[in-house]
Amino acid sequence: MRRQIGFCLLAIVLLTASSGQAQQPRKIRLIGFLSPATRAGHAHYVEGLLKGLGELGYVDGQNISFEYRWADGKFERLPGLAAELVRLKVDVIVSAVTQASLAAKNATATIPVVMVAVGDPVDSGIVASLARPGANVTGTSIMSDEVVGKQLELLKETLPKILRVAVMWNPANPVFQKLQVHVVEATAQALSVRLQKVEARNPEEIEGAFAAIARERTLALHVLSDPVFTTHRGRVVDLAVKYRLPTVTGNTESAEAGLLMSYGASFRESAHRAATYVDKILKGAKPADLPVERPTKFELVINLKTAKQIGLTIPPNVLARADRVIK
Repeated sequence: MRRQIGFCLLAIVLLTASSGQAQQPRKIRLIGFLSPATRAGHAHYVEGLLKGLGELGYVDGQNISFEYRWADGKFERLPGLAAELVRLKVDVIVSAVTQASLAAKNATATIPVVMVAVGDPVDSGIVASLARPGANVTGTSIMSDEVVGKQLELLKETLPKILRVAVMWNPANPVFQKLQVHVVEATAQALSVRLQKVEARNPEEIEGAFAAIARERTLALHVLSDPVFTTHRGRVVDLAVKYRLPTVTGNTESAEAGLLMSYGASFRESAHRAATYVDKILKGAKPADLPVERPTKFELVINLKTAKQIGLTIPPNVLARADRVIK
């Protein structure tokens, strides 16, 4: 009888232990997200990343959690924000665009970094090569310096008689912006177009840039991709319409918001694809062994509603090449 009672007690203990182990919560992996923009300005990055992670079985608060750090357009804050994420011992840092990725790389040599939508990660010094990134950084690239010349070409095709184009750039974002400016200058020379370079680091300087364009009577504008311009895209759109400036950019969201046209890879899709890197790294893969992914599709978006507002007719040959037309 005592032996039977002993067996029963042992069985109860084993079942209780087994049940307790089964109810142990799964480890929640901590992801740091570093951006030079505001939360609103880079909302499409977060949306793309969360969508991708959700498709791979990750649920915020259940098996994954986030620490967001936003520089609010102040690029000098990025090193300190990256250091904060390192001190938190996050499992992975997801860094949006070039300057944030450089800050993350400089902050840690051990925590994996997944970059998102970096223009040219090799020329920027973030990775050794696309095929073999090396070190602790990998992710997605939009190769924007390859398409920024095409953006100016499209503006010239839309306005064949144009002789001068303003280009708005942000000197506070030096690495990424200078790569773009270099390509724009070379393309302008090939097209026999003179450039009026205008700087803008914040909303006030965006206003000043448009005023300078108006003073010079420049009739078209090329807005380079930049977190500050993305964050304040509504103001950029309002001023472009106010001054009746045909404007091209590389950011699809800005064309959707009201700029005349955009050409480039999808930033949202770049963030969506970055989720696969986070997943592989959390499962044990090393960033150095994961090649950087380049975009497979570049999209031309034309906003006909804006064209009507500024009194412009899009040439049929340009309109026919549009992947998407906003009416």
